[in-house]
Amino acid sequence: MSSNSLVTKNETEASSGNRPAVEALLEKADIRINGDRPWDLQLHNPATIDRALAYGNLGLGEAYMDGWWDAEQLDEFFHRLLRSGAEEEIQPLRLMLHSLRARLFNLQTARRAWRVGESHYDLGNDFYAAMLDERMTYTCGYWKAADNLDDAQAAKLDLICRKLELEPGMRLLDIGCGWGSLMQYAAEHYGVECVGLTISREQAALGEERCKGLPVEFRIQDYRDLDEQFDRVASVGMFEHVGRKNHQTFMDVAERSLKEDGLFLLHTIGKNRTNTSPDPWIDKYIFPNGDLPSLLQVATASEHLFVTEDFHNFGADYDRTLMAWYANFEAAWPQFRDRYGDRFYRMWRYYLLCCAGAFRARDIQLWQFVYSKKGVSGGYRRPE
Repeated sequence: MSSNSLVTKNETEASSGNRPAVEALLEKADIRINGDRPWDLQLHNPATIDRALAYGNLGLGEAYMDGWWDAEQLDEFFHRLLRSGAEEEIQPLRLMLHSLRARLFNLQTARRAWRVGESHYDLGNDFYAAMLDERMTYTCGYWKAADNLDDAQAAKLDLICRKLELEPGMRLLDIGCGWGSLMQYAAEHYGVECVGLTISREQAALGEERCKGLPVEFRIQDYRDLDEQFDRVASVGMFEHVGRKNHQTFMDVAERSLKEDGLFLLHTIGKNRTNTSPDPWIDKYIFPNGDLPSLLQVATASEHLFVTEDFHNFGADYDRTLMAWYANFEAAWPQFRDRYGDRFYRMWRYYLLCCAGAFRARDIQLWQFVYSKKGVSGGYRRPE
């Protein structure tokens, strides 16, 4: 029996009652129910409306995973929805507990930190290899002078190395190193020694294989356990998992790990407003206990430890990166269908395209900070 048929009479009547209000809300975003444009919502199950009103993006995302609705261009659906602000008019009371939980409790303790590695990053190295660039860089590319994913990621890695002013013989710490793309690039092109921390055994295993013969060390270790100093420190796409209760601890670790004349680069997705909660669908299905920082939260955690030498926002580039990942995912899906199944396909499609839409709408950002301990003598100059 298909999920479309699992609709009771009461559900249909309730949804029909709410439909005019939802249509008026979607009209603000120039989205129509069952319209003929690629970003219009195609409604297969009328209970979708009540599900979304009751649970926000959690309900909307789960309804999509269940096949209750579709949109040919899901990324553009979310771009229009978020750009219009229409989604802010839906504040489900049933998500109040989710919001309070994120604000009141430390959901990213050392014990909990391993969960995201096991549930997300350990999905399968071959799966990520098929979706990502040749270096397996699972963070935003830099598209200023690039026209393909491989070049955009190489440009981002080189930009980081130049911002850190790497020189041969230096030691670089990469907190949240993934499969080691930054360390591999820095060792090959800038002659530095590297130590990377990860909470994913799958990432460490493949990373060690890819970096064989280079002065690169992978450690399966929580960042809080680090007690060693380096010439340079970088953290690329990991701060989103740290959590608001641990921002200060993270910055303390980065500060004590950095030599007095060193530089620290922080690369993170960020949100526009401080007093918001993690997206409940992303939290449940993609990044457990993830928590995007705001600019205020980053500044508050770093201000008494570091001088902010440089701030760079290229969040619009994440839209292009995600769309490139999505194209690779679609092309490779036939070889993974039997392993993961159709519901995973809809979940992953929703993840990549709703995030692309969010960056396109400038609802979330991508920031790079460069810090020093006492200020660079004579001033810091961002490389072009």
